[in-house]
Amino acid sequence: MDLLARREHSEQELQRKLLARGFAPETVGEVLSGLKTAGMQDDARYTEAYIRNRVAKGFGPVRISRELYERGITEELVARVLAAMQMDWEELVQAVRLKKFGRQAPADIKEQARQSRFLQYRGFTYQQIQRVFTKSY
Repeated sequence: MDLLARREHSEQELQRKLLARGFAPETVGEVLSGLKTAGMQDDARYTEAYIRNRVAKGFGPVRISRELYERGITEELVARVLAAMQMDWEELVQAVRLKKFGRQAPADIKEQARQSRFLQYRGFTYQQIQRVFTKSY
């Protein structure tokens, strides 16, 4: 309960943390089942909160999906929540690029490649990044 009071956790995160604190695997399974039944732990709710948090920090769908998968969230659930949220990724990638590099268009291919690598690191797709550079500044 103390872990969930601070923030949402995925089922896998809770399981890992409880096992690390020395609780028996059987007890952990029972507790997690009870939390899910009571509606206190929900992977869909966790996924939505996590996506909103990462989008607010300027991360794209590829990185967010990978991070959620590492936290035990299924690809199907991530895809369903991302689709339901109807994010405008092109607007976000443009905002991230403007914040980091300003309104000035890249001076040459080398600078465009540098900016593209940064945006890829942030988790945007190749198509989203290319659309940023084809739009007028």
